[in-house]
Amino acid sequence: MLIRGIRGAITVQQDSPDEILAATRQLLQTIEEANPTLKPSDLAGALFTVTHDLKTAFPAQAARQMGWDLVPLMCAQEIPVPGSLKHCIRVLLLWNTDQAQNEINHVYLGEAASLRPEFAQTTIKQEVSKC
Repeated sequence: MLIRGIRGAITVQQDSPDEILAATRQLLQTIEEANPTLKPSDLAGALFTVTHDLKTAFPAQAARQMGWDLVPLMCAQEIPVPGSLKHCIRVLLLWNTDQAQNEINHVYLGEAASLRPEFAQTTIKQEVSKC
């Protein structure tokens, strides 16, 4: 079994605990839907980052609210690069899996879709096919 990374990102409209936690839950739930064999018990860890303009909540709290009690979680601040996307929450999940790297589905939602359009396209197709 290998450790594979799953990347994801989402944006919020404003810096509020409710928005940060809701957006993080949405991101993690969408990642779980896009990777149906993913179980929290298979995660070696999760690293969340937020842009410097998000300060009112830890995104890891949303994972805990979803029952990810035993997953090692960490939050950090992104480097404030001039001109970078604002109000952005990013995650890197470290997943113990037998899946090949090209079978992993990364998820980019909201304005964060601009960060990795090739993955945003996949997510959009998956969401449309569920309708």
